[in-house]
Amino acid sequence: MKKCEVIRRATRKITDTPSHAGYLVWCSLYILVLLIISPALFAQTSQPIIVSPDGKGHFKTIQSAINSLPAEAARPRIIHIKRGVYNEKVYIEKHNIIFEGEGMDVTIITASIARDAWRCLHNDDWGVATLNIDGNDVTLKNLTVTNSYGFDWKQDTLIACPIDTIHRQKKIGKGSHQMAVRTMNATRFQAIACHFKAWGGDTMSPWNIENGLFYFKDCVMEGGVDLYCPRGWAYAENCRFKAHGGDAAIWHDGSRMADAKTVLYNCSFEGYDGFRLGRYHRDAQFFLVNCSFAQNMADKPIYRVATSNSIQWGERIYYYNCHRQGGNDFAWYANNLPEGIIAKNINAAWVFGDRWKL
Repeated sequence: MKKCEVIRRATRKITDTPSHAGYLVWCSLYILVLLIISPALFAQTSQPIIVSPDGKGHFKTIQSAINSLPAEAARPRIIHIKRGVYNEKVYIEKHNIIFEGEGMDVTIITASIARDAWRCLHNDDWGVATLNIDGNDVTLKNLTVTNSYGFDWKQDTLIACPIDTIHRQKKIGKGSHQMAVRTMNATRFQAIACHFKAWGGDTMSPWNIENGLFYFKDCVMEGGVDLYCPRGWAYAENCRFKAHGGDAAIWHDGSRMADAKTVLYNCSFEGYDGFRLGRYHRDAQFFLVNCSFAQNMADKPIYRVATSNSIQWGERIYYYNCHRQGGNDFAWYANNLPEGIIAKNINAAWVFGDRWKL
């Protein structure tokens, strides 16, 4: 009310309006202005927006915090997510936002979504993941994103599929595609010290074949087939990959640009007995440097899936200083970097070039 008094005194008296009535008018206008411009105020402050499920922050849900922001900002907006379990599907269509949790074990965002079921009712993937991203310059730190469908699964379900003109019904199982994160047209997405978790395939799906630039550091990713499947340019360092099932752990699509690549540096791989490392069915380019493979990994190289797709640039799968835990390395991941490429120069700057300065 003191602020209302200041506004009233600093503003001309409304003609023929009693003092008390004018006071109420200006207070009402003040509240209305606050409601309209409060998102802009958040954008201009360097203080983080606090999300807390107990109501002790600015917002109780992550989505409401996002909705409070303007679409654009000259500098990153920080949304600090307090410890807790957030049962919500999140849509990020705004740019230049940092989502920072209190630790991957204590800040958890989770939803249960089977991609195959979603696509029976929708024409695209917007909404198929726990975290749906169509904003540029989005950063995740110190949190977990889970698609719990496979962990919650009790039995296969037969559902109607009206959009599919061939298969009017579809069986949805434990290992069906389950995305924790799905990017659309977004670029410059990064995750640091995060855990991405699903049981089925495509857990981490950063997809932008022409302009996608994706960076991961100190993350854990687990799921089924193609659990890590970037399109475009991707660099992952000090990350741990865990395969629950499926034909391959990692995948890449670099079919639009010859320079597109996925680089895995100082990463480790583990999974079910006989898990396979990777595959591709479009043009792809893999670099694995200083990586560690569990002893129960299958003796099967990253392989091409037989499809009608034409491969323009041939097989491009490169290794340097990779080893199987317990020794007995397989011959197919012996050092074979292309001529002119030195292992110590393979880093994020080499992958992204001038397009992104981390």
